[in-house]
Amino acid sequence: MRRRTLLKLAALSTIGVPSTQAAATPNSSLSIRNSESITMNDVIIIGGSFAGLAAALQLGRARRKVIVFDTGLQRNRFAGRSHGVLGHDDKPPSDILAEARQQLARYPAIKMVNARADSISGTIDNFSVLTGDGETVSARRVVLSYGVVDQMPDVRGFAENWGTSVIPCPYCDGFEVADQHWGLVWSGPQSINQVRLFHDWTDRLTVFGNGHDIAADTRADLAARHAPLVDGRITEIVRHGSHGATIKLDTGAEGAVDILFAHPRNKPSASLHDALGLATVNTPTGIALKTDERRETSMPGIYAAGDLANPGIPSVTTAIWQGASAGIFAQQSMLT
Repeated sequence: MRRRTLLKLAALSTIGVPSTQAAATPNSSLSIRNSESITMNDVIIIGGSFAGLAAALQLGRARRKVIVFDTGLQRNRFAGRSHGVLGHDDKPPSDILAEARQQLARYPAIKMVNARADSISGTIDNFSVLTGDGETVSARRVVLSYGVVDQMPDVRGFAENWGTSVIPCPYCDGFEVADQHWGLVWSGPQSINQVRLFHDWTDRLTVFGNGHDIAADTRADLAARHAPLVDGRITEIVRHGSHGATIKLDTGAEGAVDILFAHPRNKPSASLHDALGLATVNTPTGIALKTDERRETSMPGIYAAGDLANPGIPSVTTAIWQGASAGIFAQQSMLT
C-alpha cells in the first residue's frame, strides 16, 4: 500500500466528532467522505442518537468495525433539558449526545458519518447500504435506530410550543411542574390511563376532549377523578410564561393551564423498514418495529432499537438500554 494511502487511513481513524446541534439541517462538520470503497464492516448503525450511539459503544468496545450514519436530527432536539437520565439529569439532550460522541472518538473501530441511508439490500453476513451521497457500504449486521418524527396537528401554536408549553412525557418533565395546573389533550381511549398516571404529580388536571366522542362511562370516571372535561376542538394554543398555555376552542371558549400534555401520532423518520418488509406492531400513536428479546427484527441480521422499536414508553433511558442490547446481541451473533 502506498505511503499516501496509509497516511490517509491513519488520519481517518483519529477523526473525532463535534457536538450535535439542534438544527433544522444536518451538521456538515460531522461528514467523513471516502474516495475509496469501504471494506466489509461488522455492523452498520443507521441513526446516531441515543440508541445508535449506545449500540456503537458496545460494539466499539468489543473491537468490532462499526460505521454510524446520522443526520443530526434527534427527536428530542426541541426539548431544552433531558430529565431522568442517570448521571445526566437536567442536561440539554444535545450536550449529552455531544459528550457521548467525544467518548466514542477514542474507539478506532467506530466511524461516524453524516449521511442519510437511502436503501438496504442483501442478507445476513452481506448487507449493503446505499447512502444519499451515492456511496455503498457493506456489513455483516445492521442496527436500525433512526427513530420517529412527531406529526404536529394542524393547530396554530402547537408545533411552535412543542417541547415548552406542550409536552408528551410526565417522566421527562413532570417533576419540574408538579402540583401545577396540568392540561391533557384527549387522543383516544388510552388517555384515561394518562389521567390516572398524572395524579402522582398533580391534583389539578383539565382534560380537553378536542372533538373526540367520549363515552358516558368515561366522562363519569373523569368526574370521579376530579378531572373536568372541556368539550370542543382545539383551534389555537398560545404560550404564556415559561410553560403556561391558553387553549382556544372552536366553541369560542378557552382555558388556561400551566402545562399542556399531548400525544400526537408519530411515524418512522425513514422508510427502510417498509422496503425490507419488516414486521411491525401497532401502538396508540403509530407503529413500531417488532423485535424479539435480542432486539432482532423479522429479518435475520437486522436489529432495531430506540423509539423506532419501542411500543411502550419512549425515553432516553429506554433508547440507551435498547441500543446497548442491540449492539451486544449483534456482536454475539457473529461469534464463531
